[in-house]
Amino acid sequence: MARMNIFEALRVSHETQRALSARLLASQADSPERQDIFEELKSELLAHETAEERCLYVPLFDHDVTVEASRHAIAEHHEMDEMVEDLEELVGDSAQWMESARKLCEKIAHHLSEEETKFFQQAGKVLTEAQKLSLAKEYEAEFLTLRVKEA
Repeated sequence: MARMNIFEALRVSHETQRALSARLLASQADSPERQDIFEELKSELLAHETAEERCLYVPLFDHDVTVEASRHAIAEHHEMDEMVEDLEELVGDSAQWMESARKLCEKIAHHLSEEETKFFQQAGKVLTEAQKLSLAKEYEAEFLTLRVKEA
């Protein structure tokens, strides 16, 4: 079986984030699993964005054509982190919590779509095939390390 490139490796977490977002939005206010889903999404986001920044965005700062897109993506990560922090301050069964969760999930969906339809194409033009494979390996190791820390 062929190894994944960096974009394929990132999409694995993207699909997990989409599934967790859908489950979170479908959860019931009085359900104990709502908090569990939120915690899982929070851990997935943190590990993914940290590993992605270290293993994809930082190398892309070496290329003029991907600097601005990398900065934009990192800024969106920061926005999502702040949204998660805001959710942690709210009561999980309140209407305000659910509205904030909906906004977070919309931001996640926007960010993932933007990465997959625009950013990955730009990055794919400046990275060699060997770099794409190497970065995937680095990302997967970093992601797993971060996920274990969160567990």
